[in-house]
Amino acid sequence: MPPAKLNITASADKQISKTFDPHIVGDINDCQVKVAKFGDVFDWHSHAFEDEAFLVLRGRIALDFRDGSVELGEGDFLVVPHGVEHRPRSLTHEPLVLMFEPAATLNTGDAESELTVSTLKRLAFTDEDGGAQE
Repeated sequence: MPPAKLNITASADKQISKTFDPHIVGDINDCQVKVAKFGDVFDWHSHAFEDEAFLVLRGRIALDFRDGSVELGEGDFLVVPHGVEHRPRSLTHEPLVLMFEPAATLNTGDAESELTVSTLKRLAFTDEDGGAQE
């Protein structure tokens, strides 16, 4: 039996109700693909040893850096190298963003706050995925 497909957008819309609440989409070796709806502004943080990649699926976001900002729209991709302080924020209502990072990466990196999510949920399969279930 081939692996089951997952419609990330449909599943995220049904299962993610809060902003900045990352859900695991899948595991690739020692890394994870995660998805989240972004809110107004996240915490300034960095990841000492992990690079972090962002791919905007829907909407627009900005990634603020101490020396400027980069705006990303649908289909735009950006890698934040390890050690670089950054702060994501939305430019549209609850944009949907895919993130690629090592599995052990904490969403707030070196800055724990009320936005820190230490135990992530997995995005479950929905009817739009062809009836496949986890």
